[in-house]
Amino acid sequence: MDVHLIDGTYELFRYFYALPSARDLEGREVGAVRGVIGSVLGLINRGATHVGVATDHVIESFRNRMWRGYKTGAGVDPDLLSQFGLLEEALTALGVVVWAMVEEEADDALAAAARIAGDDPAVQKVLICTPDKDLAQCVRGTRVVQWHRRTNKIVDEAGVVAKFGVRPVSIPDYLALVGDSADGYPGLTGWGAKSAAAVLAKFEHLEAIPDDPSTWHVNAANSGTLARTLARDRKLVMLFRELATLRADLPLFDLVEALRWTGPTPAFREFATRFDAAVVGQDKRGR
Repeated sequence: MDVHLIDGTYELFRYFYALPSARDLEGREVGAVRGVIGSVLGLINRGATHVGVATDHVIESFRNRMWRGYKTGAGVDPDLLSQFGLLEEALTALGVVVWAMVEEEADDALAAAARIAGDDPAVQKVLICTPDKDLAQCVRGTRVVQWHRRTNKIVDEAGVVAKFGVRPVSIPDYLALVGDSADGYPGLTGWGAKSAAAVLAKFEHLEAIPDDPSTWHVNAANSGTLARTLARDRKLVMLFRELATLRADLPLFDLVEALRWTGPTPAFREFATRFDAAVVGQDKRGR
């Protein structure tokens, strides 16, 4: 069997900006949820049997207590924020397993689900349906992969190395050095994608990088400056790595069979009627 793990938060954002506004008969925005539901149903109709969707029930998580600049819900369009709960309700009514995250993030749930499913010998392939670079750390060989559904691109372990220059196990270290603007932490001054990849391709993890750059023997420009920055900010970069490390130990489910889709619940009829009756209006650029 194949297991499909969907980043519901990413999908909700994607459809909110890709589709025109659609409001139900009570005037509430439902266009993005309608888009995600149609996408998940399309996946099921094409043969997906075991499906789980992770969402950020709230934008903030435990990481906001670790780093003040970590991403929040500030600036998110109210019409988008209002659909988070609706998405979870509609997916549950559809009969799909939903992990609505509060203390942790949707990415943590995807990582944990990928670990559990990947450890099951009955599973042939785990497809983590998101382009989020954080999830690259969960890729294992050709069995646990990322699937960029919008471009229909599969990224296995060789694909991670080709894109980042490091193996999946080093992705949190890589992100700690280069930073992640989407999540709100800056990385270390002077460290870019090429230098981080060159050093981590040899040493794999931050704590293994020697203080003396003459022992690195890697193709990294200004290695002396990089070494001084790393030595000065080791405590900070270790914090960034902790922010980047997904919590794959969450006990989401015991058996992969719990993800099997067996059809919609009776409650889904009401959602389908509501979405079908929605009035489509202008797109997000006001056209």
